[in-house]
Amino acid sequence: MYSAKALKELGKRGIREGDRIGLVAFGKQLEGTLMPRIEAGDADVLIVKLDSGYNAGVSVDSCQSIRKVSNKQETETKVPRLEFDASKPKVAVVATGGTISTRVDYRTGGVFMTLDPRDILATAPELASFANIAAIDSPFRIASEDMAPKEWGEIARTVAKRLDEGCVGAVITHGTDILHYTAAALSFMLTNLGKPVAVVGAQRSPDRASFDGRLNLVCAARYAVSGIPRVAVVMHGSSSDDYCYAHPGTKVRKMHTSRRDAFQTINSRPLAKIWADGKLERLADVSEGHAGKMMVDDRFEDKVAIVKPFPGADPGIVDYFTERKYKGIIVEATGLGHVPTETLDKKMSWIPAVKRAVDGGVFVGVTSQCVYGRVNPFVYRNLRLLAATGAVHLEDMLTETAFVKLGCALGREKKREKVMAFMLANVAGEYGDRITQDLFGV
Repeated sequence: MYSAKALKELGKRGIREGDRIGLVAFGKQLEGTLMPRIEAGDADVLIVKLDSGYNAGVSVDSCQSIRKVSNKQETETKVPRLEFDASKPKVAVVATGGTISTRVDYRTGGVFMTLDPRDILATAPELASFANIAAIDSPFRIASEDMAPKEWGEIARTVAKRLDEGCVGAVITHGTDILHYTAAALSFMLTNLGKPVAVVGAQRSPDRASFDGRLNLVCAARYAVSGIPRVAVVMHGSSSDDYCYAHPGTKVRKMHTSRRDAFQTINSRPLAKIWADGKLERLADVSEGHAGKMMVDDRFEDKVAIVKPFPGADPGIVDYFTERKYKGIIVEATGLGHVPTETLDKKMSWIPAVKRAVDGGVFVGVTSQCVYGRVNPFVYRNLRLLAATGAVHLEDMLTETAFVKLGCALGREKKREKVMAFMLANVAGEYGDRITQDLFGV
C-alpha cells in the first residue's frame, strides 16, 4: 500500500491502482498505468507502467502535476489461443514455471505466473507456421530455485510419454536459475534419447520491452523439429534479438545474472545456431540417435552435496556431510583441482577430512572453480596428495553436471567401482576430448 501522503494526493484526483495516469516530474511528462506499490520500495514513490513496458518510480513530492487519464480496465484482456495445423510436425510442450511462464495483467500492469500453459504459446504466434503443438503438460508450476531432483524425474517421465506417443521433439519451459541443472538431469535420465529436447526460459519478463522469451521459445521449437537427438538449452545467442544457440545439456552454464545471452557452452561448442525464420546451422557433430528404445531412469540419490574450498575454509564442512551419511560430495576445488593441503595450521588441511570421507564410503569427485579447462591430479604435489585419498578428479566436467551425474550414479549403483565407472564414462557428452584455445570465453 502507498503511504498516507501518496494516497491523499491520489484520492484528490479519484485515482486508484490500475488507472491510467499522467504526471509531470523534473520537467518530463510521463503517462502509464499506476501499479501496486512494490512492498520493499518507498511508500511515497508512485510506480507507473509506461507504454514501453518499463516501470518508472516517481516520488509524490517530485510531481509538479498528477492527472487521471482513464479508469482501470475492469476486464482482463483475453489471451488469444493459437490454432495448430495437424499436418505439421508434432511437438510436446512441458511448462514448469519461471519468468517465461509469466504474463502481463493489463488491469494493473503487473506480471504473474499464468495458470494456463497455452498462454505461453500466445507470446510466439509464429509457432503455428511450422509446428503442431500437439500436447501441453504442466506437471507443476514453480520457480526454478524451488525445484528438487524429484521434479527432474517428473519432467523426464512426461517428456518420454509424449515422445513415445509420436511427438518429434519436446520443449520444456523453465526458470533460468537452475535451468542448466535440469538440462543435465534430463541428459542422464532420458537414456537412448533419439529425439531433440529443448529446455528454454526467459531472462526478462513479458512486461518489459526487452522480453527475450518469444525468440527463445520460437528457436526452442525450431530445435525440437530439427532431429538433433540431444537435450539442449536454447536461449539468446547475443544481447540482440537475432539468433539463439542450442547449448549441449551437460556443457552449459548460466554465466550472467541478467543478460539475455547469459547461457554459454563451456569447454565445447554449441550444438546449433538457430534463427527464428528456421535457418539452423549445426556447429557440432552429433550422432543420429540411439538404436535402442528410449527409457527413463530417474533414480537419484538425494544425499549428494557440493562444497567449495576458499582461503581459510574449515575442512569440517566435509566431515559434516560424512557424519550425516551423505553418499557423494563434489568438491569444486581451485585451479587444477586443489584444496587446502599443506597449511601452516595443520588442522586446516582438507586432506584428512577427504580421506575420512572416502574411507567412510563417500564418493568424492573434484571439479574446478575456474569453470573453463580441466582438473589434473598429477601436475603438483598437492594434487597428488588429494588424489591419494581416493578423491576422483573429473576432467573438464562442470560442477553442476558432476553433481547431477553423481546423484544419478549413486541412485543406480551401490558398489564404488560401478559408481566410479559411470562417473568416468562419457555418458551424455559431459566430457570433452580436447579443449582448444578458441573454446575459452566468447
